[in-house]
Amino acid sequence: MNKSPPDEAPPMALGRRRRIFIGLLLAMFLGALDQSIIATALPVITTELGGLDHLTWVVTAFMLTSTVSAPLLGKLSDLYGRKPFFALSVVVFVGASLLCGVAHSMVSLVLARGLQGLGAGGLMTLSQTLVSSIVPARDRPRYQGFFTGTFAVSSVAGPLLGGAITTHLSWRWIFLMNLPLGIASLLLVLCALPRTARAGVVTVDYAGAALITAGTSALLLLFNASDIAALGSPFARTMLAVGAIGAFALLFFVERRARQPIIDLKLFRIVPYAACVSASGIMSFAMMGSLVFMPLYYQLVLGETPTQSGAMTLPQVAMMMLTSILGGRFASSRRRLNTILVIGVGLECAGLVLLALFAHRGAGVGAFLLTMGVLGSGMGMGMSTATVIVQNSVSEAVRGSATATMSFVRSLGGSLGAAVSGAVMVFVLNSRLATFDAKFDVRTFLDHGLSAIAALPRSQQASIVEVYRAAIGASLVAGGVMMFIGFLIVLRLARMQRQTTHD
Repeated sequence: MNKSPPDEAPPMALGRRRRIFIGLLLAMFLGALDQSIIATALPVITTELGGLDHLTWVVTAFMLTSTVSAPLLGKLSDLYGRKPFFALSVVVFVGASLLCGVAHSMVSLVLARGLQGLGAGGLMTLSQTLVSSIVPARDRPRYQGFFTGTFAVSSVAGPLLGGAITTHLSWRWIFLMNLPLGIASLLLVLCALPRTARAGVVTVDYAGAALITAGTSALLLLFNASDIAALGSPFARTMLAVGAIGAFALLFFVERRARQPIIDLKLFRIVPYAACVSASGIMSFAMMGSLVFMPLYYQLVLGETPTQSGAMTLPQVAMMMLTSILGGRFASSRRRLNTILVIGVGLECAGLVLLALFAHRGAGVGAFLLTMGVLGSGMGMGMSTATVIVQNSVSEAVRGSATATMSFVRSLGGSLGAAVSGAVMVFVLNSRLATFDAKFDVRTFLDHGLSAIAALPRSQQASIVEVYRAAIGASLVAGGVMMFIGFLIVLRLARMQRQTTHD
């Protein structure tokens, strides 16, 4: 009896494979889209539900749970089969999307977003993993490229789609539209996907998963402690910091001894891998910070509608798609990969610095459109090239673990990016608003940004808008600083690779 090689997918009709792939691609699209689609709707949501000082948690809750669920669901799917855990992820995601769509308070929305993130982590991880069950090894790079493009474009295009839905329908349809799309993805995959065999002996790294969850949660709570009264004291902040440091320190020792660790620390001995994983986390940190708060700037400071603020991302989307295609063609040899990576990260750094500069100077729409194009150019080259270098730097036997670790670092970077940028924005808001007259209600502007500003006399509106401009501009500085560090990392990698080639 002939069997397929261990790394080969079983024979499958082309039509059946395409149906499964479309379902998986749709799942990836939904999971990635919901990270950023809510950005342009946040000002409207906070106006209706209240709680502008909890705005960051709508994004952070999703990012936190999707970050910690992805590696754990990936391991569980190895033990018990990927098909049932893919179905579970879709069901959780769709159910949580319904809860988000009917939420009537900021607290209920944040909780539902956290549940939605649990499902999204499985969607994004298992949709890529399941490709190995239907696609021969020689075709996987091409198919995986579709996932990379879908993730990148949906992350950037989300604010545009979110703005259009918010303006013409309601912000609730941002979540409710996931129901038919998620069900379609589930039916396409389950009806055509063959049952995947369970692994013979697989050890789930539960201790590592628990420490990742504890450390990531403590870290994000630390950056968002000002949003929760119980965590605002110095003692609570100290305990969170100790908890985060302790959890990650224990994780280091646990993962060194685990039989099948979630985070394989041995891979970080490979210089290209370590450099590109670090740079990817930094890129995600800076990207999420800008995606979350630039639409807020466009609406509060420039006075644009949600649709108009969403359209401001078009140059970023267009240039990202263009440079990813051109960069892929140019990088026909490995010697060019490092050059493209340096150029891409350099453009991202320049774009973020310009965003912060233009925000502080109060520049007009044209300047931001140009800068978003620069940022998109760098993202198109940087993100895809870093992934290629990581996969080329490790053997086939550990490529799955390497890719999963990179995905975790990217997700953690995005979570921290949104949290840090939000903390900076709220801190500057509180500091600036506290200097106003004692009769001025600071809480009103933290709870109802757009409507509170509109209710003020014109003479006062200009002063408040200036406060928001300074606060959002300050939040962009954090992303620019981090991206510069990422640029130094990839520049050093390029120099080391060049010296190795000459030697």
